[in-house]
Amino acid sequence: MWSFRTIFLLAALGFLGGCGFQPLYGKHLGAYTPEEFAAIKVKPIHDRIGQQLHNHLLSLLNPGGRPKKPRYVLTAKVSESIGSLGVRKSAFATRANLTLGVQFELSHISGGETILTGNEAIIVSYNILDSDFATLMAEKDARARAVRELAQAIRVHLGAYFTRPPTKEELQLKKQLELKEKFRR
Repeated sequence: MWSFRTIFLLAALGFLGGCGFQPLYGKHLGAYTPEEFAAIKVKPIHDRIGQQLHNHLLSLLNPGGRPKKPRYVLTAKVSESIGSLGVRKSAFATRANLTLGVQFELSHISGGETILTGNEAIIVSYNILDSDFATLMAEKDARARAVRELAQAIRVHLGAYFTRPPTKEELQLKKQLELKEKFRR
């Protein structure tokens, strides 16, 4: 029995390696995703939800603090909507969906060319209770969960971008940026 498990495990690992599986945050084609994350400057985002998203992005992308020499700038716009669900016979809602959406854009800090745009949306639910305070706290907790999830979704989107093979245009742009840096010194 032990040998069957060992053979099965080795075969599974062989299939994962053969299909091109690569860890998202590992070294890949000369790019190391955490180093790329550390080079992203996150611009301030409007409103309280935007501040919370900004702080979560900073802690996910730049855990060592703000980048000293950023190469990229991340801008974002957040939208929010609330929809009632679970309506009683008395026409009072008992459950609500909070939808948070974000449009983000990653660009080079020197040239300003947009290299990645994306949209993410998260829907979280919360109970509408008889107590106004309890409902307010449930909504606040739902909003905090949604902001954390949005930050994680943006990080995964950026990680997928940085681990993919660069296009010819991106290689040319990278060479141009490196030449500009050499002439500045």
